[in-house]
Amino acid sequence: MTVMPPTGSLIPADAPFSAQQEAWLAGFIAGIAAAGRREGAGSDAPAATIDVLIGTQTGNAELVADDVVAGARARGLGGRATALDDVTPEQLASMSHVIVVTSTYGEGEMPDNAGLFWEALQSDTAPRLEGVRYSVLGLGDRGYDDFCQAAKLIDTRLEQLGATRVHDRVDCDVDFEEPAAEWATAVLDLLAAETGAKSTGAAAKAPKKPRSQWNKRTPYQSRLTTNRLLSAPHSAKEIRHYEFDLGDSGITYEAGDALAVVPLNDERLVGALLEHLGASDDQETAELLRTEREIRTPSKELIAELVERAPASELAAVVAHGDREDLDSWLWGRDVLDLLRDAGPKAPDLAELLPFLRPLQARQYSISSSPLAHPGSIHLTVASVRYDRYEGVASTYLADRVGADGKVGIYLQPNAAFSIPAADDSPVIMIGPGTGIAPFRGFLHERAARGASGRNWLFFGDQHRETDFVYEDELTAFQKSGVLSELDLAFSRDQAEKIYVQTRMRERSRELYAWLEEGAAVYVCGDASRMAKDVEAALLGVIAEQRGRGDDDAAEYLAGLRRAKRYVRDVY
Repeated sequence: MTVMPPTGSLIPADAPFSAQQEAWLAGFIAGIAAAGRREGAGSDAPAATIDVLIGTQTGNAELVADDVVAGARARGLGGRATALDDVTPEQLASMSHVIVVTSTYGEGEMPDNAGLFWEALQSDTAPRLEGVRYSVLGLGDRGYDDFCQAAKLIDTRLEQLGATRVHDRVDCDVDFEEPAAEWATAVLDLLAAETGAKSTGAAAKAPKKPRSQWNKRTPYQSRLTTNRLLSAPHSAKEIRHYEFDLGDSGITYEAGDALAVVPLNDERLVGALLEHLGASDDQETAELLRTEREIRTPSKELIAELVERAPASELAAVVAHGDREDLDSWLWGRDVLDLLRDAGPKAPDLAELLPFLRPLQARQYSISSSPLAHPGSIHLTVASVRYDRYEGVASTYLADRVGADGKVGIYLQPNAAFSIPAADDSPVIMIGPGTGIAPFRGFLHERAARGASGRNWLFFGDQHRETDFVYEDELTAFQKSGVLSELDLAFSRDQAEKIYVQTRMRERSRELYAWLEEGAAVYVCGDASRMAKDVEAALLGVIAEQRGRGDDDAAEYLAGLRRAKRYVRDVY
């Protein structure tokens, strides 16, 4: 329906509301909510509504939240899931029972759909939350220093604002399913008991989103039909194009989703490690190390153990400096075997080592195809990691160790937050240097297959045009056909002065802002540590320059784009 504010004028979907209009809209929504509560106030009404608030980067938190909502309804409770950025502190204060499920991304940062929520929650004007009862679940990876930092920060801040914790926070490692389920059961049982909720047959059948039968425990064995080098042979990089046959898997995907690849360790490294440990003939352990344990990247627990065992080692000396960047630099290019050699005779034996080896994890890659343009297959664009003797586990597994038509374990990782606009007339700005082009190749094929009328603008770059302009033929064809309206290229090392995608953004400042004003959605894909931050700084600069109202206004404008889901990122 069309909502008419008091002025009687229609408001475009992407236009900012005035304070009067926002107040009116809030009252309008509150009235609808109150009417809904009155309608449902009969005997079948839930004892309480559980608000499940989600912070997610790759979709795992959303999967857990779906289970929590279903579990709440099965206990006679109401349940609804909402992204954290879609909740204001004032709305939070009106909630009675809150469950937060959030991942952490980057260096202890909030996931992209939780940054605005966290900023508002930290404010001095954030309301008190004495009426809120809550619990927090964190999803993360213990291999990172800031393990589940987003969950820890939110948990602490809710307590500071007066909310009551009904169950201790649980921080889950990469194998999160079992501890997350145990936590959810415990929290929901507590809430059901204290609200007097009673399970009903209808509630127990609460619908859940359909789940694929293929996951990290049971990946689909897909045939790798294409392994093609994209970068020139004399490039400093090795970027490859892969195509996976979906066969009878039933896997369906959307442009913008990710694919998880289940790798196997290099048998040469497995053999060298077992030889060092004096266990070359142990075939059972060899298979374990090849298929189930991480032997490239040493775990934090193994590093600590080796420092304690061999305090005179080079590793121990680096750790003693207390500088995380120095340690990361020293560790780059070194694997588990290197650290065992560094520890010398004080290194653990095989039996002592195994508990310190983390599970071998699937690697996720942005899908670079469209299901409309490439039915029955999924494409990836992957840079092979090679550094002296060090090699990336999954990237070189695909490049070197999966033969022609070989089988690879895969499963889909949906990313609804990074989907192409549903409206075919919406303009789209895509910023993806290097392999960050992957989802945008999929977007362009999708828009072409749909006959979308919306304009498309791509910013792409790498080191050298001659060697690193991947998918040049396809992009040129998209330009000629009119699918790609604008293409700005930035090859950083083709001239004395480095030129990056953010350089091109600043050069096209006026046009870029005009697209934003016309409702364009901005997508960013690629490196999180530097590129994504530099691109955001450039985008803020463009907005500030064109609006002429200062940095605070630019930040609020960009926040509005985030709220409207018109500034989204897939960064890693």
